[in-house]
Amino acid sequence: MRGRCLCGTVKFEIDGDHFKLYQCHCTLCRRQGGSLSNTATIVPNNHFRWLHGEEFISSWKHEKGFRSDFCSTCGSPVPNPLRIMPYIWVPAGLLENGGQLEIVAHLCTGFKASWDAIPLQGACYDELPNLSELIALIHEEKTSQSYR
Repeated sequence: MRGRCLCGTVKFEIDGDHFKLYQCHCTLCRRQGGSLSNTATIVPNNHFRWLHGEEFISSWKHEKGFRSDFCSTCGSPVPNPLRIMPYIWVPAGLLENGGQLEIVAHLCTGFKASWDAIPLQGACYDELPNLSELIALIHEEKTSQSYR
């Protein structure tokens, strides 16, 4: 499946067509996306490829470790490495249509905006779960079609 930033300067591809997503409702994610949550998936490094524009990516890092990579042309958030783990964080809004996307978790629901009405779809965590637990949830029960 392919994805791109708003202006198309940054383009990438990930193996597979079925991805499990999470939505984070924390303050940092709301501010990054300008909405009630940040919807994303996490993919193994070896299933991700930059196609164009990697040199146009800028980064900002919060003192607590939160990292935001974005297109320096249009400002869209773009995929970035997941700390020191062999995974890439991929914003779901950048993915092109055609794949199967399924929300399996809501994170930091205890910090959601007062106007946020979280649907009861997937697991809910009041705070940020352990990163390994989140990765396991996103990658459990992969079909043979995924990550070829």
